[in-house]
Amino acid sequence: MAASMECMAVKRNERAFDHARDLIAVGKYVIDDRDAWSEHQPSARQENDYIERHGIAEYARWHLGIDDEVDENRKGRYKFPYGDFQDVHRCGLLAAESRAGQRKYYDIELAVAHLHGMLEALRMSAVTPDRS
Repeated sequence: MAASMECMAVKRNERAFDHARDLIAVGKYVIDDRDAWSEHQPSARQENDYIERHGIAEYARWHLGIDDEVDENRKGRYKFPYGDFQDVHRCGLLAAESRAGQRKYYDIELAVAHLHGMLEALRMSAVTPDRS
C-alpha cells in the first residue's frame, strides 16, 4: 500500500512540460549522448544559485514531476530534471524517462517520451536532406 501512495504523490508538472516543449520549438536543446547527464546535470550549487537568482517557481519549470507532499518552497518537491537552466538535454530526458518508468509514473514517462520524440524528429530532419 505504501508504494501506491508514494506514486500518487508525484504528478506531472504541466508548466515544466510546456516550458520544455517551447524550448525545443525555439531550438534551445542539446542532442547529447545518452550517458552524458551525470556531466550535464546542474550541480547542487548551480541549482541553489539559480533559485537565488530566479526563484523556486522558475526552478520548478525545469522539473517534469512535482511531489505534492513536499513543501513548494523546497527543492525536493521537484523531480525529473530535464535541462541545465538554458537548454533541454536529450540525456536528461532519457534519464527522466527511465526513472519515471521504473517508478511507474506513467504520466511523466509519457510526457518525457513526447519531448524525446520531438528531439528525435528534429535530429532526424537535420541529418536527412530535404528532397522536395
